[in-house]
Amino acid sequence: MARSVALSHIIRQDDGSSTGIWSVFVLKTALQPIFAFQSGRLVIAAFEGLVRPFRGGEAMAPGAFFNLIPAADRLHVETLTRTLHLLNAGTFVDKNVSVFVNFDPSVFVDREVADAALRDMRLVLHEADIDPRRVVCEVTEQKSASEQALFGFVEALRAHGFRIAVDDYGADDSDIGRIRDLKPDIVKFDAHWITRLMESGPGFALLAAMVRTFADQGIKTVFEGIEEGWQLELAERSGASMVQGFVLARPRIVPASFAEFQRSTAPSGIAMAPPPSAPAEPGIVQPAAVAPARTRSFGRRIQR
Repeated sequence: MARSVALSHIIRQDDGSSTGIWSVFVLKTALQPIFAFQSGRLVIAAFEGLVRPFRGGEAMAPGAFFNLIPAADRLHVETLTRTLHLLNAGTFVDKNVSVFVNFDPSVFVDREVADAALRDMRLVLHEADIDPRRVVCEVTEQKSASEQALFGFVEALRAHGFRIAVDDYGADDSDIGRIRDLKPDIVKFDAHWITRLMESGPGFALLAAMVRTFADQGIKTVFEGIEEGWQLELAERSGASMVQGFVLARPRIVPASFAEFQRSTAPSGIAMAPPPSAPAEPGIVQPAAVAPARTRSFGRRIQR
């Protein structure tokens, strides 16, 4: 079987992790778990692969890195980062959980380009020993220059056996009708949007109604950016399928593991937050401490 072109830009480290090289940049994978509510407890259902770029040994923001990439190279760099995440997931992620990877639909306006990229991705999955059915492809559904291209790309993803997640729902010009037409497996709600809705009773009622609407269509939901215990409590009350955020677990650069979450999961009424001394990225975050969540119906914390 032919090897993926992106693999030529990847170095396997002695610790088992894979590192990407692009020009003067070193790219690493950070994994962040996505938790599911299960019988009153939180269990790891998936991991999302996130790129962590370095230049001259110094970490830089992912957005700043991508802003430096010429438009002509964007497709190649995105392919490299996904390849990197899948190889690391194959090494460090339990084979019973899913792997989320991001796609920018705007670079796949041509169906032949999309099919070629996805065939290449299947080669990477073979190399990483990952079943394609474990892979969840995140795309944004906001109206683009070509609606036809967006729907065609989602169709191509599905034809290759991947599951579909719509990312950042609720941001910009999200359209529930577009979700209905795309028929994704999962919808990830925008963090800022859900926080605003959680700040009032009517807003929370709307949020819960949307979760039910998607559930009736067989679509699971993920609440992103959960950073406080009261948000976690409301996420569970809303009926959301899954949650992701710093209050549960921060992204960690491989080969760091999340073994402590797999050994013992916390009740869903408990917020798992990093201890005050935990270092920020980049680097390995120490195991999270378990702390009671503040009971709160709606709104931000009251300043005392």
